[in-house]
Amino acid sequence: MNLVLFPIGIAIILTGVVAASSLVFSLKSGNDISERLETYALVPEPGQRREKKYIRSRMVRLRLRVNSMLSTFTSEELGLNLASANWPITETEYILIRVWGTVCGFVIGWVLFRSIYPGIGLAVIALLIPPILLNRSISQRRTRFERQLMDVLVLITGAVRAGYSFLQSLDVVVQEMKPPVSEEFRRVRREVSLGLPMSQALTNLHARMQNEDLYLVLTAVNINSQVGGNLATMLEVVTNTIRDRIRLFSEIRALTSQQRFSGYMLSLLPIIVVAILFVISPDYISRLFQPGIMLCIPIGALIFVLMGNIVIQMMSRMDV
Repeated sequence: MNLVLFPIGIAIILTGVVAASSLVFSLKSGNDISERLETYALVPEPGQRREKKYIRSRMVRLRLRVNSMLSTFTSEELGLNLASANWPITETEYILIRVWGTVCGFVIGWVLFRSIYPGIGLAVIALLIPPILLNRSISQRRTRFERQLMDVLVLITGAVRAGYSFLQSLDVVVQEMKPPVSEEFRRVRREVSLGLPMSQALTNLHARMQNEDLYLVLTAVNINSQVGGNLATMLEVVTNTIRDRIRLFSEIRALTSQQRFSGYMLSLLPIIVVAILFVISPDYISRLFQPGIMLCIPIGALIFVLMGNIVIQMMSRMDV
């Protein structure tokens, strides 16, 4: 049985390697519009450079064809998450990564350990790793964007006061600021240049970043574009409001830090005590975990500890 499964596993792994290599090519090629246009409008070039250009165009066309065939399995929410994380892959490629990772994990666990259960375990791990990495990347990128937002507002306000339009001030942000702010406003600038209204491009930016302070800025800009007025003064007022919100939020977090850390300590203390008792006297504490009525005690304790931690966190949470 194992002799039959071994070549099948090798074939699946090699197929996954081929898919991964094509994915690496897609990551290197990026999503630049000029590169996509060059795919269908190649200028003849002599020598080796022309050959590389032709191979690259064939790979890009193959990538677009695969994404078109499997587009029914994608969703707008997944596309929004990939855009929020700034991953240069499509929804179809993300799904293919999870599928091939799951299959390869299952085959590797089955072949190496000669049992189906390690294969199932590795398959589950491989299935869960991509969304965990995606959510972590989104969270980190939104946090960096939030930290840079005040500098962006100051820069835009100064540019508008100097005589720039709001669209031109976005070019200043793209040139002067670091990622992820420069990347996001470059995307807004590109959407506007392709014909999307400014309000819709800013709404897409808020959908990717999910930032309340950014929502205040977008509301002020949209109101100014509809009813007119001094944009610099309006942006200055919004900047001062956001600065006061950040200061008040920091004060609240400092005042509620004792309650939050008390909740963490009270939640971890029973687990630490049980771990110490397992080291000092394992025979004594192991009676609680024997099958029977005694097993309800640690299970109930764990449930009530989690409920208490949730209640403490809810009591110390305040909206600003």
